[in-house]
Amino acid sequence: METHLSIDEVAKRTGLTAHTLRYYERIGLIAPIGRAAGGQRRYAASDMAWIEFLLRLRTTRMPIGKMQTFAKLRGAGDSTVKDRRQMLEGHLTQVLAEIEAMQQAANALQSKIEHYRSLEQPSAPDSIDEEGHADERQR
Repeated sequence: METHLSIDEVAKRTGLTAHTLRYYERIGLIAPIGRAAGGQRRYAASDMAWIEFLLRLRTTRMPIGKMQTFAKLRGAGDSTVKDRRQMLEGHLTQVLAEIEAMQQAANALQSKIEHYRSLEQPSAPDSIDEEGHADERQR
């Protein structure tokens, strides 16, 4: 990876917009980013690693307020390691519960889909009439 990336390069690599990256910096999710001589943001590899972690938290539906709390703890240094671990453990418990609920919902959907597929299958004819035609009535 390049030593430092512009905001546009980071946006392309992360899928975030430049506006979102500036917003994350403004609200404290991202520490102030170093600047080039002309004032343009220059993201280091450590900034990218942190942004990628934030994206994982976002994927798990962690609210921005909790992400901000986590970022503050991180910024406070090693004395907050236990607090950060506990925060992530609590969030993981919630994520796993949501995964279980989603799995149950997916199973219910699959069952309903299978039920509808069975209803779409043509039923066997009840009988053959005297002319040799199948009776088209459904049971």
